[in-house]
Amino acid sequence: MNEDTLLEFPCQFPIKVMGNNSANFENEIVMIVRRHIPQLGEAAVKSRPSKTGKYLSVTITFSAQSKAQIDEIYRAVHAHPEVRMML
Repeated sequence: MNEDTLLEFPCQFPIKVMGNNSANFENEIVMIVRRHIPQLGEAAVKSRPSKTGKYLSVTITFSAQSKAQIDEIYRAVHAHPEVRMML
């Protein structure tokens, strides 16, 4: 553990991405994450539409190796034009 984070690596780390519920949103987000984690499996991805169906929440849980890796993934995913919020 270092001073920049309370996490101990490697660890299971979930990111939640909310965006427009377009036909390709989930697939595009997963492809972005796979650039950083090629071995990401289908079971790591959970999706849920909003009540109105306008938005889609995609949660991806992966084995994070470092804070830098998490930061890189957040930056890459956040750059997607349909992303509205990330947790």
